[in-house]
Amino acid sequence: MTEERTTPAISFKDVSRWYGDVVAVNEVSFEIAPGITGLLGPNGAGKSTILNMLAGLLKPSRGEVRILGQSVTDNPPIYSHLGFVSERDSIYQFMTCREFVALMARLYSLPDPATAAQRAIATVGLEADQDRPLGGYSKGMRQRARIAAGIVHDPTVLVLDEPFTGTDPRQRLHMMSVLEELAAAGKTIIFSSHILEEVGRVAGSVLVLVGGRLAASGNFREIRRLMTDRPHSVRVTSSDNRALASALVRQSSISGVEIGDGRLVIHTTDLGDYARLLPALARENNVRLIEVIPTDLSLESVFGYLVSKR
Repeated sequence: MTEERTTPAISFKDVSRWYGDVVAVNEVSFEIAPGITGLLGPNGAGKSTILNMLAGLLKPSRGEVRILGQSVTDNPPIYSHLGFVSERDSIYQFMTCREFVALMARLYSLPDPATAAQRAIATVGLEADQDRPLGGYSKGMRQRARIAAGIVHDPTVLVLDEPFTGTDPRQRLHMMSVLEELAAAGKTIIFSSHILEEVGRVAGSVLVLVGGRLAASGNFREIRRLMTDRPHSVRVTSSDNRALASALVRQSSISGVEIGDGRLVIHTTDLGDYARLLPALARENNVRLIEVIPTDLSLESVFGYLVSKR
């Protein structure tokens, strides 16, 4: 007897999207279950194109996009199950937050728009400011108001494009807790970001997109380990480069040390171990650290490494 396969909340199958001769997304396939999934990648990787196709705003040039087993293409009824917050900061500045979210509730034909709006506004923590015009909100507050509008109809699937942009640390933590509560209630949430630690705080699973292709997918901790355990180079300036280099080369996690131009370039295969070793060895050898600069920690470098390992 074969085990019945559960329909994924979100499914991409061999999806490509191009604009003339420019390929924005190239043969991407994945499935997402309820919970929080982070779509991670450098700017220009194709994240917004993926999410706009998921929201039905763009048609795939090839392949199929489904939500809850249904195609999103030319399927207006799917929007009763889908909430979408785009990256664009577009609002009606003359409206209050209460009016804006209630308008969205009426567009979804909810039976009690006022109550639904009040519930969504409370969820994002804007009750105290709900009667102020949106034009006077900070960028982070506007983002929260837009998220309230995106969840006012209690969607099963929530799609967020860079949801933490413009939020301060306190607002960011609050929104992360909101996403966690929604996921605990059985919602499926996918959000994009180019900030690794932002994704790591809330996402149980990760999709890593590079140059329109899916470079890695799976558990965040496993992907984070791939990123951390890759070869790294760090440039160090100290009060005694030769003494520090002599101490470092004897460590198993250090694969090489170069001395030149008054600086060290240290190569390591274990960034965590190196981060613990460097200050300890400097202290033991009476060496003062003046400058420590990672030379290859850009997202493009990190994600390029993941692509090379495929």
